[in-house]
Amino acid sequence: MLDVGGGAGVFAVPLAQLGHTVTVVDTSADALATLRRRADLAGVGGSVHGVQGDADQLGAVRGPDGGPDGGYDLVLVHAVLEVVDDPAATLAGIAAVLRPGGRLSVTAANRAGAVLARALGGHPVEARALLGDRDPAPARSRTRPGRRRFAPDELLELVRAAGLQAGEWRGVSVVADLLESTSGADPDALRRLELELAGVSPYRDVATGLHVIATRGAEQS
Repeated sequence: MLDVGGGAGVFAVPLAQLGHTVTVVDTSADALATLRRRADLAGVGGSVHGVQGDADQLGAVRGPDGGPDGGYDLVLVHAVLEVVDDPAATLAGIAAVLRPGGRLSVTAANRAGAVLARALGGHPVEARALLGDRDPAPARSRTRPGRRRFAPDELLELVRAAGLQAGEWRGVSVVADLLESTSGADPDALRRLELELAGVSPYRDVATGLHVIATRGAEQS
């Protein structure tokens, strides 16, 4: 398995604990150091491999043995497309390292969810900017990279343009991110509600994030 941009090991370590071998590619040396500590503490240090590199240049990145023959079974691309220079080129490069029949898990920020969160947070000007696909805080963007948001059809089209077969999309955090920390909501009940809302419109349409599982066709070379 390959986790692109997952340097701290939030997904890689649990996957390794399930018996998988995971290579993590990340630009941050600090994040990869955290990954190493987390993997060692979890007892799966031998199954998790960190590689410093760029998501846009996966062809130049090598895992511990140059990558598995035939490609990876699963590639995670979570919260990466928002910040890369060219999301389409990044996904095309990632699709190339999947084995035929391999799966891609991709998450991205949802534009509608960002509009709703800004509006409920008392920032209508920023909400209107996001609604028009504009930078909600251009002054802040001078000191840190801007962040893209996607509509569901935009994310699905990116996945298909990379030559992958997209499954049904789901929402990530439909209501949880809108709740105050002092709301008193029961965590288990909230988790069950999120799972029920994640695949149902109109609720998933305003989730914080979007999630798609896609497959590389067996006929691709």
